[in-house]
Amino acid sequence: MQVSSFSNSSTFPHSNSINCNGKLIDLSVPKIMGILNLTPDSFSDGGKFNTEKTALEQTYKMLKEGAEIIDIGPQSTRPNAEFLTAEEEIKRLGNVVSSIKKEFPNALISLDTFYAETVKFGFNEGIDIINDISGGHYDEKMFDAVAETHLPYILMHVNPSYETMHDKIKFADIILSVNRYFSEKTAELLNKGVKDIILDPGFGFGKTVEDQMKMIDEVRYLGFGKFPLLIGISRKSFIYKPLGRSPLDINEETQKLHLKVLQQGAKILRVHDVAAAQKTVDLFKSGSV
Repeated sequence: MQVSSFSNSSTFPHSNSINCNGKLIDLSVPKIMGILNLTPDSFSDGGKFNTEKTALEQTYKMLKEGAEIIDIGPQSTRPNAEFLTAEEEIKRLGNVVSSIKKEFPNALISLDTFYAETVKFGFNEGIDIINDISGGHYDEKMFDAVAETHLPYILMHVNPSYETMHDKIKFADIILSVNRYFSEKTAELLNKGVKDIILDPGFGFGKTVEDQMKMIDEVRYLGFGKFPLLIGISRKSFIYKPLGRSPLDINEETQKLHLKVLQQGAKILRVHDVAAAQKTVDLFKSGSV
């Protein structure tokens, strides 16, 4: 595989915008996606924002700190998390999406789900982006649902079943494997008429620490230059476990890695700590590093 043409961020000429419900979103300046977990069992913030009131308060805080996208997750995908059906996800979502859109009409809302039915519900409530950690593996109707909405779709690299999503695989070449997966999946999506695709390499899902650090070092080689890259490394175990720390005690290390991927062309950072990520984006924009 020829990789020399992906040498720096200027090689991403087709990945600088997405169309969200008819609104063109400029990605030439990286965007911050703030994580809003509605779950009682997420590993670092479970139960903090799972009411409509607390969800709105956290959304306000993240938007004020610099987030432009709010990623709403009704189901935790950490190891050994409670498994929910689509119906249970929809019940947990309730009116949160429509309430956020009413209170913060300029905010972009991403819905984190691997169910087609949840996507359809979210679309009717006003979501702007679909964030599917399964790459369409866990619900055969997902890609058709995405095509029907005409919304941007975040395609993540992951193991092919819910039961094995966290099983560690040692890839012969992690970059080749992820790009092969992206190539096959984006072709399928494009054939169905999905035009706006965002690529997520899937940090924290079924990869060794070594392979994840290699992905950090070689982010510039992912994605073929056609699609924007989203990087989600916030509070991930491949950072904190080797350091012997907790997920909440790795901010400095995380921001160094954020800066590294931004310098290689990443367009969206998916984070818990928006204020810290905004400082990193500002540092990147200043060109002083």
